[in-house]
Parts: sequence; C-alpha cells; structure tokens
Amino acid sequence: MLRRALLLLVVFACALAWGQGAPTADPKSGTPPPKSGPPPRSEPIQDPNESSSRDTQIDIRDPDAMPPDMNEGEESGDSDVQEMHPYDPHRAEHNVEVGDFLMRRKSYRAAESRYREALEYKPNDALATFRLAVVLEKTGELDEARQRYQEYLKILPHGPLAAEAKKALARLKPKKDVPKQASRATSPPAETHP
Repeated sequence: MLRRALLLLVVFACALAWGQGAPTADPKSGTPPPKSGPPPRSEPIQDPNESSSRDTQIDIRDPDAMPPDMNEGEESGDSDVQEMHPYDPHRAEHNVEVGDFLMRRKSYRAAESRYREALEYKPNDALATFRLAVVLEKTGELDEARQRYQEYLKILPHGPLAAEAKKALARLKPKKDVPKQASRATSPPAETHP
C-alpha cells in the first residue's frame, strides 16, 4: 500500500510539473511574438537615381594619349603575356580520343588540331606527342614529325611505341644529296678511237 501511495504521488507531481511548464495553445492568451525589423544592409542606402552597377562607367580618356602599358584592351605583338591553359588531363585525353577518331576518318588536319590541343592541356603527353608525329608524317610535314618522334623518345625512351618511333625516325632521316648519275639515254655517244 505504501508503494501505491508513493507511485500515485510521483505521477501527480509529474502531471503538475508538466501542466505548469507547458505553453498554452490558446492564441488569445499571452503577448504576440515581436515582429522582426528589416534585414541588415551591408551597404549604406544610396540615392535611388544613382546606378549601383560599375559596368555603366565609361572610360572617356583618349587611348592614344595614354602610355602603351595603360592601354588595357589592346594586344601588342611584343607582349610577354601568353594565354595559359590549366593542366587538365581529362580534356587532353578527350582530345586524343577525338583525334584518333578523326585519324580513322582520314581527316588529318582536324586530328592534328586535336592532338595539338591535347598537348596544350597536358604538355609532355607521350601518346598525344606520338600521334601528332604520325599525323604530321601523313600530311608531309616531315621535319616537325621527326621532332615530335624525338620528343616522344625523350618522354618514354622505352615506352610501348618507342620501337615504332625509332623506325619512323630511321625512315624520316634526312637524305644526303647524292649526285644523280646520267642515264645512258641522255649521255652523249662515246667516242671511238681507231
């Protein structure tokens, strides 16, 4: 019986504590929540007739009157600035794949362009260098083809295509000028002495 009285007392205390701490669901009782003000601004409020865009500002200075280094939009031929491509091996690999497709279609100039672009995104790519050399050989640009085969051998001297590159270099070796012998048809008749 003492246990039941104690249990009843604990349940009653919990119910009383819950009833005092719980908010009421009646909207009419209590004060309404405070309304929030306008959001904070990071910039001061400007004149409504003034544009906030800096794109509308126009430079009205004479570009010829400025020193050459101040002419921003003009490109000069003696500039040391070159366009940089980020290192992107995925784009380079894609360009090699497209170049291979174009090679199979015998579109050599387009394949050459793709291999060159692959080398812009991944310099010293052995496969792109070798394939560019093959394309250059097919288009008749033998000096550059020889140079590209040599570059491949510098990158991968014992690579999977090294034997082919060496054969191509032997085939593209500059030929020495050998004096042509006159054929019998064009040579003058031999003199006979009695």
